[in-house]
Amino acid sequence: MKNLLLVLVLLQGTSLSAQTLLRGQVTDRQGRSLPGANVLLKGTYDGATTDTLGKFEFNTFEKDTATLLVSYVGYEPSEQRIFLQGKSHTFAIKLEEAASELNTVVITAGSFEASDEKRMTMLKPLDIVTTAGAAADITGVMQLLPGAQRVGEQAGLFVRGGSGQETKVVIDGMIVQNPFFSSLPDVQQRGRFNPFMFKGTAFSTGGYSAQYGQALSSVLLLNTTDQTSNNGLGVSLNMASAGLNYDVANEKQSLSVVGYYGNLKPLFALVKQNVEWTRAPEFTGSSITYRLKTSKTGLLKTYGMYSDSHLGMVTQAPLDDDTRTGIRLHNRNAFTTITYTDRFADGKWLLNSGFSYSHNRDETTFDGANFGGSDERIQGRAVLTRVFEKNNTLLFGTEIHRINLQTAYNDQSYALHDTYTAAFAEGEVYLSRKLAGRAGVRTEYSSLLNRFNLAPRLSFAYKTGEYSQVSLAAGQFYQNPDYRYLYLNTDLNFERADHLILNYQRIKDKRTFRIEGFYKNYAHLVREFTNLPYDANPYRFPWGQTTNGGHGYAQGFDVFWRDQKSIKNFDYWVTYSYVDTRRLFQQFEKLATPTFVSNHNASLITKRWFEKITTSASFTYSYTSGRPYYNPNNERFLSDRTPPVHNLSFSASKIMTIKRNFTVVYLAVDNILNTRNIFTYRYTPDGQTRYAVGPQSYRSFFVGMQIMLSKKAVVGKNDV
Repeated sequence: MKNLLLVLVLLQGTSLSAQTLLRGQVTDRQGRSLPGANVLLKGTYDGATTDTLGKFEFNTFEKDTATLLVSYVGYEPSEQRIFLQGKSHTFAIKLEEAASELNTVVITAGSFEASDEKRMTMLKPLDIVTTAGAAADITGVMQLLPGAQRVGEQAGLFVRGGSGQETKVVIDGMIVQNPFFSSLPDVQQRGRFNPFMFKGTAFSTGGYSAQYGQALSSVLLLNTTDQTSNNGLGVSLNMASAGLNYDVANEKQSLSVVGYYGNLKPLFALVKQNVEWTRAPEFTGSSITYRLKTSKTGLLKTYGMYSDSHLGMVTQAPLDDDTRTGIRLHNRNAFTTITYTDRFADGKWLLNSGFSYSHNRDETTFDGANFGGSDERIQGRAVLTRVFEKNNTLLFGTEIHRINLQTAYNDQSYALHDTYTAAFAEGEVYLSRKLAGRAGVRTEYSSLLNRFNLAPRLSFAYKTGEYSQVSLAAGQFYQNPDYRYLYLNTDLNFERADHLILNYQRIKDKRTFRIEGFYKNYAHLVREFTNLPYDANPYRFPWGQTTNGGHGYAQGFDVFWRDQKSIKNFDYWVTYSYVDTRRLFQQFEKLATPTFVSNHNASLITKRWFEKITTSASFTYSYTSGRPYYNPNNERFLSDRTPPVHNLSFSASKIMTIKRNFTVVYLAVDNILNTRNIFTYRYTPDGQTRYAVGPQSYRSFFVGMQIMLSKKAVVGKNDV
């Protein structure tokens, strides 16, 4: 018996001596202990959890080499190879905090984002549809952001002294040829796309990525949703239109269908018009969206839309002092896009690809003469991104466009065909959590111009504190000249703008402060020489000799403040923008501020949610200082100014149920104070009579409702 006990003791002693003791402490980079961290030998069950002091201790029978793995929520995991020989080991392990939007610098110069997916964005997609005065139009809200301004008589996004043509609208990476409904001169139109289509919006006011081009001033990037809600059938009805929408979805695919018809004649009967309509705007359209998850990581999205509209009005004849004449428009527009995204090699490679086609036809007659035109754009695009550790990325891509244009002036036809190609590469590097940089280059070729360009882009951001940072962006941006000039002269070169932007922002406790200064240099702008006095006719077709001898500049700063916390259920933001710009371009006789620029722009947006009556209410006040206009009787070119434009708007949305169906009822009033705003002045050809151009109506209102007929539909505070 004694011998047996001796054997057991010896065996136990042998067993204990074969184990290796591992112990140590886990802390962060500042030496603070991390209790609850998991410590184990990779591929085994041997391990432990750290105590309140971050300490651990365990034994293992493993021998030779092994990997010690330490993990903790919110921190980068740590691995190290160790050699086990039966002796004890002591470790001092420091974990690095995982990169996140809250602890890592973000490049923000020149960029304004609206997203539900990113916590550091200034706006949410919901802000787009609940802002009073924006009429649930994406571009309408963008015009209230710092750097942008409203030009009441023209469609387009006017950014930091740039014209509406200097901003491109991009959906899922694809340029939209006609983002706004076609219109007649001095009548502003809204964007074609429903804001609920998009999960994220990025509005760049300059210094944007090398992935995008053909925009001297700005790009508006819209990303469509990956999955729709399963809301079933819905009905919308308002004072101008009626529509049906249907959404259905399962785990792999979803489908959304929309159809609508509108006629503004009933609305115009209630709201006094400043325009003499011969045919009130009448429109119909439809769209269909289909999304398919091709794998765990692959997603195919297709979108197609078609619209058809008519309108007609009487306006001042530009070449006759006493005559008013009729102008009519019939527009047909089709746009379709197909995109495919996927991840490969454990997420190390990302693919974004797409194809789109658009066709637009404007049948316009002016006093019976044909001034119509059409355009067509076919484009393909592919971008590959390599993702490295610590969010560092390198992407490269290419795109090709085929553009066909045709227009008529005084019954004479003109046509253009352009094949535009581009290639780009861009790397984003996080040198530390506080310092990041992005460098890119883009090259473009236009067959119409038969020229190349090379555009470098550079951005940096540095985190100055836990909640603040500064960003710097610079680069060159090219764009083909206005096609009206290219119809007569294809020897023109690209127009160019050089951007320099410096930005500071601080975000803490749902309060945001941001200030940004900018300088923009314009070069190679098109000048037209007619040897005649300046012609301010808005319907004019260029006919003089043209060169790329124009130039100019724009400089200024923007301020943005938003507070979502100080008052419960109350949200407001304030913006102010100042721009000083002068150009020598088009028919300008000398450097002057263009007629579409106002030096000062400010807005105040407020939103309040009333819990008891399930109603959201919003007020918006906007101010635009006077703009230059051409006075043929003043020797100082473009030195006259219009009065400033003031606008106070209101909107409200109420959630209710009708026969157990969720219903949203909404009301909007534009220009509550009935201010007699004037956008610009024009003169008759003899220069003797001045007439004002203003809004279609001074004060207007709009009432409508949306009913969800499916019991699956759910509407809440965040949907109105």
